[in-house]
Amino acid sequence: MSILGRFAARADRFTTGIILSVIMGLLLPCSGHCAAAFDMLTNIAITLLFYLYGVKLSRASVIAGLLNWRLQSMVLLFTFAFFPIVVPLLQPVFEPLVGASLYAGLIYVACLPSTVQSSIAFTSVAGGNVPAAVCSASVSSLLGVLLTPLLVSLLFARSGGTAADIGPQTILNICYQILFPFILGQFCRKWLKDWVARHKQLISWNDQTTIWLVIYTSFSGATVSGYWGQLAPLHLCGLIFICLVILLCTYACTYYSSKALGFNREDRITIVFCGSKKSLAVGAPMMLAIFGTLDNNLLLPLMIFHQVQLMTCAQLARRWHLHGADSGGY
Repeated sequence: MSILGRFAARADRFTTGIILSVIMGLLLPCSGHCAAAFDMLTNIAITLLFYLYGVKLSRASVIAGLLNWRLQSMVLLFTFAFFPIVVPLLQPVFEPLVGASLYAGLIYVACLPSTVQSSIAFTSVAGGNVPAAVCSASVSSLLGVLLTPLLVSLLFARSGGTAADIGPQTILNICYQILFPFILGQFCRKWLKDWVARHKQLISWNDQTTIWLVIYTSFSGATVSGYWGQLAPLHLCGLIFICLVILLCTYACTYYSSKALGFNREDRITIVFCGSKKSLAVGAPMMLAIFGTLDNNLLLPLMIFHQVQLMTCAQLARRWHLHGADSGGY
């Protein structure tokens, strides 16, 4: 099976798991002691996710990627500047399509770091600079521990979104759930890296199961609280449309700006895939740490954006993979 085929299979499993998690959250919601148990299990899974991520990440790949500082700067610029500027600027135009609460979720998405696994996988499939993608996605996630809370505090204060009290305790909560497990994983890498390399399928299941748990517990809580009865179908359609527009604009800006600055084809591919993504794996635990709960008005836009970015990036990666060279722009 080709690289593209293997990734498609993993993406299908992941998407199927998300759909099943949503259905179970709608039809078989948990409450009381059962909900508390799922919350605890979800927190443990999140901690394990970032611990294993620390074990997997090669220092040599990070160093190699960091040497390409122009590329890294472009990715970080789009992740932590382009999105946080453009999405709030579009608020007067697009907010009527989804309402203020869901648009606050889009602003939260704009504050998040890039994904890791899908950015690297799509870059590999399309023939991009994989070491640079590893570094870009990894550095983005680590910087997000500090930059995401700051951006959330700034943008939500200006947009009138859900209150975000960003203080020392919030930063500590993020460190406990994300940064400390990652650092511990890096420390244990010399003992566990071979085991992790031999059990990539098991690690992949752990990554995806963590997201499924987050989605199930969130949708379950929304069902118990009656959230879905308050969600207008037109708002959901509007949310999908806005995510698609934002992503298409980002793809065009990342590609043509990197081309104008003289980046080669491999680096342009990396900039497009790493600079346009937002991480569901980081976004959910960040939400817990910042807001103290999985707010469905924030989680739903993140989930929709994540699915739209997977589907659109799959088409871009397939085109680059098949043509092996630039063809009509993309």
